[in-house]
Amino acid sequence: MKAGSLLISQPFLGDPNFERSVVLLCRHTNEEGTFGLVLNRATNLLLGDVLELPGGDVLPAAQLPLGLGGPVQPDTLHYLHRRPDVPGAIPLGQQVYWGGDFDVLLGLLLSGEIGEEEVRLYAGYSGWTAAQLAEEVRENVWIVHPNAAEKVFTLATDAFWQSILREKGGRYRVLSNYPTDPRLN
Repeated sequence: MKAGSLLISQPFLGDPNFERSVVLLCRHTNEEGTFGLVLNRATNLLLGDVLELPGGDVLPAAQLPLGLGGPVQPDTLHYLHRRPDVPGAIPLGQQVYWGGDFDVLLGLLLSGEIGEEEVRLYAGYSGWTAAQLAEEVRENVWIVHPNAAEKVFTLATDAFWQSILREKGGRYRVLSNYPTDPRLN
């Protein structure tokens, strides 16, 4: 596993934090553990709800939606974008970057130089201690999809889990059709 890979939860994970979720790995080391962002958990929050922006809530940047990146520190803001010119941004592959100087990114958003199609914002993150994620993968909790960072910007959030499994094909395509509650089938 490495940064830029997707973790796709198995259909019946049983953990409400990650049920039918897709997580982008932003950092993964055997020594320090793993940092990732859930890509398909919507919130009712907008950027203007969590930051006081110059110009107020009328700016397009204020209307950018925030996803729930995970259950850890939900009061923190994390972001993915397509701008290599943001200082300190960490490349995840396929022209996707994590973090960097937020003031620069915010300036680009406020000026309209970048829009919703080039940035994703998240409250909170997902984390695993050293070796914890490797154990979960061995236990088939997660399906690893390497080198797939660009999916952040190409798949719709509400159908992300199902779409990425269908795209993988084969036995994964079958998993994508599992009902949320098999007792209702």
